[in-house]
Amino acid sequence: MSAVILTVSLYIAEGMLAAAIFCVGIRAWRGPRAQDRVLALDTINVNVMLLFVTLGIRTGTVFFFEAALVIAVVGFVTTVALAKFLMRGEVIE
Repeated sequence: MSAVILTVSLYIAEGMLAAAIFCVGIRAWRGPRAQDRVLALDTINVNVMLLFVTLGIRTGTVFFFEAALVIAVVGFVTTVALAKFLMRGEVIE
């Protein structure tokens, strides 16, 4: 019984994460300012990372967890670089 509950809850979580990615993608497309787009891209990054984690839990493979770690690190560096670019106009001083 608990395996069925876990499977159903993972499918629901994956569906909700996909819907969140879609909604934030619209915000990234329509965002009136660059700051809105950067925040939307960061949110998409977090949602994709969580989607990979739920896929890893559902399938039981380690590949998805490693991919989630890589996505998290790359997303953090990208967000910092974009924020620095928006604040100063350049990334490397």
